Amino acid sequence: MIISAAASPTGIIGRGRDRSLLLNQVLLGSVVLLAAILVVIFDAVADGVLLILGVTAVFVATGAAFVLPWNRFPALAMLVLPLADIGAIVLMRSAAPDAALGLMWAFPAIWIASAFGGWGALLGSGLITIAYWAQNLADPAQTINPGTFLFPVMIGGLATIAAIGSRRAIAQRTLLDKQSLFLQRSVDRARRQEDLVTEVLQAVDFGVIRLTPDGSMVVTNEAHGRLQRARAETSRAYAADGISPLDDEDLPLARARRGEVFENTLVWHGDPGDENRRALRSTARRLVDKDLSDAGMVIVTLDATAEELALRARADLIASVSHELRTPLTSITGYVELALDDPSLSPVSRRSLEVVERNAGRLLDIVADLLTASAASHQGVELTLRTVPTDLSTVVEAAVEAALPRAQERRVQIDTSAVESVWAIADPHRMRQVVDNLLSNAIKYNHVGGRVEVGLTGDASHVWLAVSDNGPGIAESELPRLFERFFRSGLVRNSTTHGSGLGLAISREIVRAHGGDITVRTVLHEGAMFIVRLPALSSREGTRS
Repeated sequence: MIISAAASPTGIIGRGRDRSLLLNQVLLGSVVLLAAILVVIFDAVADGVLLILGVTAVFVATGAAFVLPWNRFPALAMLVLPLADIGAIVLMRSAAPDAALGLMWAFPAIWIASAFGGWGALLGSGLITIAYWAQNLADPAQTINPGTFLFPVMIGGLATIAAIGSRRAIAQRTLLDKQSLFLQRSVDRARRQEDLVTEVLQAVDFGVIRLTPDGSMVVTNEAHGRLQRARAETSRAYAADGISPLDDEDLPLARARRGEVFENTLVWHGDPGDENRRALRSTARRLVDKDLSDAGMVIVTLDATAEELALRARADLIASVSHELRTPLTSITGYVELALDDPSLSPVSRRSLEVVERNAGRLLDIVADLLTASAASHQGVELTLRTVPTDLSTVVEAAVEAALPRAQERRVQIDTSAVESVWAIADPHRMRQVVDNLLSNAIKYNHVGGRVEVGLTGDASHVWLAVSDNGPGIAESELPRLFERFFRSGLVRNSTTHGSGLGLAISREIVRAHGGDITVRTVLHEGAMFIVRLPALSSREGTRS
């Protein structure tokens, strides 16, 4: 870690010396003044001139501590003041030998030790000991006694304690300054990161909101404000279908404040037909602290108006074109069937007309898929069902019978031995579409000479339809997109087999509209099984129907 000069131990010691020098001189000056007054009061002055010189020297040193810029001088220059204090105390002690003024030597001894460490303690206590012994030897009235030795030891002990305490204080101050510098750098780094995140949030074109656990909004960006202003220009909010009104408590922000998590929730703001109508798509995620406690929510909102309008326009175009194609195709297949019924037709012409019939039929299937996809799309009209009690075995048998010619062309066997008579509330026409799509895929994408098995069974709550084949199977990486519209697997795209990529998507939408679902089990190069689950019709209702 790089430490600045201000936080280095040398800088800390320098600042400590400056402060302690001034404090020591102020304290010593105060004690000297009090001592002089007491000596005068108790008439213990033996030489008034020496007393005045000693007090004056101390006050001059104190004044120098205030006036002179000691931080500009070498550190050793500060020794002038404590040495002057030692000399001044020598004068005062000579002026009043019986006043115990030698105790004031503790002040310079402590300061020198605290400022310069171990060698300062030796220097200060050594000079004071020399001065003390010299005065005692020069005074015939003084005798050698235990105090002659105990006093220097006491001064040395005080100096040693001061040196140790000073070193410890300096070390603690150095550590605190390092920690302060580290914290300051951390704060600066966090502030820079916060500024960067703020700049990024302001640059993106989607709205971002951060909510606290109590629902308060603490972070938002400019895009959110822009989307909210556009929303304010509209009157009401509607669900994804664009026609179902939403209450305020059903809006994404209110739901997030209640702690709900959702993804790609579409809300239309504005009445149908309003040119200012906007479509906003919102996603809410829960935030968790390091201790796994609730940290609030983050909401991302995107203006999806252009995308939704484009999807609606595409769906409308597909529906319009499909309707326009169906009429001439129906006419073509009708006239081809009439021509094929002519017994005088030559074999060459019959084969050509059969090719026309097959391709016209394939085009009709594609048109039917496109129309169904448009109907099931949330941009178009709602997928309508005409449900009645239905024996699904008849639907399956009819679909198998219709698929036999295609199966025979590819020498694919269809096994229906596992088909049972099972009743359900269903739309026979729509369920026929589902079975046709599953059978068509099982035959079309199977190997020549392959096998397809169809099973139908049920229990008290569900009906199960299974269509399996021993074809090439489906790669695991493609399973998440298998039921997407217009998706075709890699094996199919690289083959000569034609398809629109709509069959499975339409089948799942039809099954889900019935309250069921469709799933797949597959192993690559071993085949696939598609399983349709539907709500069952009770036996009593089936009998009554």
